[in-house]
Amino acid sequence: MGARPLPNVIKEMLLGATATPTVTEKPTTREKIIEILCHVDRMYVRIKREIFKTREAYKYLKLGSCPVNQGTKEHYYLLYLLKTDCNFTKQSNINDVLIGNVLHYEPLGPVLRELSFDVPLQCKYPRFFHSFKVGFHPKLHGGTLFKSLQSRTSFTLTPQDASGNEITGEKSYTLGQAMYFEAKRPNGTTTSGDKRIFINKCFMTASLNPRSNPKYTVIDNLGCLIDGMMTDQSKFHDGPLKMVQRFSVGAIVFKDKASISLSPQQLYMHCDISVGDVTPTQSSKACNYDPETKMWKELYGDDSVCACCESTCSSAQPKASRNIISSHSWKVDLRSNNEHAEAEPQMKSMVAASSSLGDPDMAWHEDIYWKRDHKNGLWR
Repeated sequence: MGARPLPNVIKEMLLGATATPTVTEKPTTREKIIEILCHVDRMYVRIKREIFKTREAYKYLKLGSCPVNQGTKEHYYLLYLLKTDCNFTKQSNINDVLIGNVLHYEPLGPVLRELSFDVPLQCKYPRFFHSFKVGFHPKLHGGTLFKSLQSRTSFTLTPQDASGNEITGEKSYTLGQAMYFEAKRPNGTTTSGDKRIFINKCFMTASLNPRSNPKYTVIDNLGCLIDGMMTDQSKFHDGPLKMVQRFSVGAIVFKDKASISLSPQQLYMHCDISVGDVTPTQSSKACNYDPETKMWKELYGDDSVCACCESTCSSAQPKASRNIISSHSWKVDLRSNNEHAEAEPQMKSMVAASSSLGDPDMAWHEDIYWKRDHKNGLWR
């Protein structure tokens, strides 16, 4: 006898409905800011340079008591044998041996561009195996800046955004973020024949009195933007009008006035502004520091007038012809918007299984792995 196929309803009852495959999206991988690589006799740590606001951040970064000993355009490296005197700690339990240390960042100087941080690091070694890949992702809390600058009789100093639009209300900044200012005549005069506006000196204080201390100088030596030697955020900006001068500086606070509670700091800016011939001279100029060539460059004219920025620039201009303007105060609040007063890094760590040097994840350090002199801890 012939056989008939079962009806679809009976098939579903016996076999069940066919499941539709689901596609799981691969989770987004978070960019690693600090990475640690553990070997049986050494610890490698690297941190992205882009999180720092100053060129000399490496001077204040240490693994325990040991400084940065390697660097590229992307990262700072701290590469040390465990027997090196870097304040490594050792603990053990029934299953593992734990080697730890702390990554310290504590910038020095009279002002702060960034918050200091301490990140604990740990390598976990099974009793009879070794492993690597302990990842840390610190979350750095920035600050809030409130600023409102007043105009004076001869010139105005106006806060702006990066596009040149005037900031009329309060705006928040993080430490090291660029703040923009525009200096010009208060009556709206932006052209004056063959004349040009010059900013000879600018400095910040914590008091309305420009003679008070501490103070931090941004522009000095008759138009040399010396803060540009410390950070890329500080520079003069060119424009179509010579009677308008824009410049930017990185947001700071005074270190010796920063309290444990991270209470807001009130700051003032004082500037010496003048008008001179459109052709720059040693006494009337706008000079930016070029970190690539380590040279000073004039914004519009001959760079040779900036040569004295490394020494003392002479001036034939009488003091009576200059104009000192003092701004309204602004505040730098080191507390973040979510009201976490403690600017402590938040970290995530992982311990992976042991791996050999052929592991693809070790590619980032293969070019430096065997460059250390094991006897004296130096790199070649």
